[in-house]
Amino acid sequence: MQTTASYVTAYPCAAPEDVISVYSAKLSMETDCADVHAVLADGDPDFVLLHAVGSPEAFARRHIPFAVHLPHRQISEGTMSRWPRDTIFVVYCAGPHCNGADQAALKLARLGRKVKVLIGGMTGWADEGFAFAEG
Repeated sequence: MQTTASYVTAYPCAAPEDVISVYSAKLSMETDCADVHAVLADGDPDFVLLHAVGSPEAFARRHIPFAVHLPHRQISEGTMSRWPRDTIFVVYCAGPHCNGADQAALKLARLGRKVKVLIGGMTGWADEGFAFAEG
């Protein structure tokens, strides 16, 4: 017989409508490596993948296939003008230890652009066993 509440049940569960609200919002702001990989494998992405950190040399050594190198520090109205206003951007950086994707997402949102963060970044991509591109 258990005399103390478990750590799992010590607090009541959130109401289903609260869970729906929180996770709907979360999924509207992020995507994962497997979903991006599946779209890229189909060959017709409906988003632009932005590599949001690093030097051109680092990008040339290794990046996610089909990514465009645009460090967050270079995101501006001018640099974004080459894409239509309704373009969806997926931004990524080195991984959980890096906030370059977060900074890029914030800048894009402030410019009125649609954006999601690729959770895990390059670390997540590698963890999934997906290939990187060079050049």
